[in-house]
Amino acid sequence: QVQVVESGGGLVQPGGSLKLSCEASTSIVIVNSVGWYRQAPGKQRELVAAITRGGGSPRKFADSVKGRVSISRDIAKNTLRLEMNDLKPEDTGVYYCNLQLGLNTYWGQGTQVTVSS
Repeated sequence: QVQVVESGGGLVQPGGSLKLSCEASTSIVIVNSVGWYRQAPGKQRELVAAITRGGGSPRKFADSVKGRVSISRDIAKNTLRLEMNDLKPEDTGVYYCNLQLGLNTYWGQGTQVTVSS
């Protein structure tokens, strides 16, 4: 069973920055995609950013975070990172790491991000 563990959430003021990490118990090179999703209270879970399999490891981002978020991976440590800048109150939510490996999808337990003054 693949395990995925997030860390790095917390409370940050508007305009601040935060870095999230996700450690997987399997190689993140072989996955179809690896990414971050978030869920705000009363809303559906949505994609924030992801790295997909393919030449150049293409990234995709939600329109709402483009220019403010970067996603990267440390293959040697099976770790995915999300760096968020210029955070806004609407970025508040539980952030989940997601791995798609073959036909299976794995989620972490989530880490809370709260953007508030």
